[in-house]
Amino acid sequence: MTITLPGHSAPTVGFEVPLEMLAACHLRVQDQCATLQRLVPHIAAIGSDRPAQEAAAAVMRYFDTSARHHHDDEERDLFPALIESMAGSDAVCLRELTEALTAEHRELEARWQALRSVLAQVAAGQTAVLTQEGVSSFAQLYERHIAREESELLPMAERLLSDAELDRVGRAMRIRRAMPSAQANPSAASASSSGTVGSSPVSGVTLT
Repeated sequence: MTITLPGHSAPTVGFEVPLEMLAACHLRVQDQCATLQRLVPHIAAIGSDRPAQEAAAAVMRYFDTSARHHHDDEERDLFPALIESMAGSDAVCLRELTEALTAEHRELEARWQALRSVLAQVAAGQTAVLTQEGVSSFAQLYERHIAREESELLPMAERLLSDAELDRVGRAMRIRRAMPSAQANPSAASASSSGTVGSSPVSGVTLT
C-alpha cells in the first residue's frame, strides 16, 4: 500500500483503501488552510465581497463535515483498531500517540469554532475581521498534526493492521458518511463519501 503524502498528486481514493483516504484528506485540509490564508488580506483590502463569501462558505462546509468525519474516523475506528492489534503487547507508546492526537483534535476543533464565527459573518456579507494570527495558529497546528500522523500514525497502521482490519475501518468510514447528518446536506455528503479528493471545494472562487 502506498500512502500519498502532502505535496504529491493525490489519486482518487475510496473506502477500500482507508489509509490512503485519510492521507488524501490531509491534502484537502491543507487546501482549506491555504484558502483561509488568502482570505486574510482579501477581506482586509476588499471586505466580504462575493468571492470572499463563497470561499468562507466553502471552508465552513469542509471543516463542519469532512474534517469532523476525519477526526471521527481516527478516534472511533483507526485508533481502537491499532490498540486492539497490539493486544497482549506493550502498547504504551501507541496509547500515548493516539491520546496526544486526540487532544490535538480537540484543540483544532476549539480553534476552528473561533474562526468559524468570523467566517459566518463573511459568508453573510457582513463586516468581519479575520486575523492573520488566528488563521496562522490554526494552520500551523494542523501542519504539525498532519506531519505527526503521516510520519508515525499512518505508517504504523500500514504495518500493524491486516487487510480484514482495514476493511472494517473502511466500512465504518463509509457508514459514518451515510448517517442522517450527512444526508441532510447532500452536497457535503457526496463530496465526503465519494473519496474523490483531487478537486478543491472552492474551485472557481478567485480571491484577489
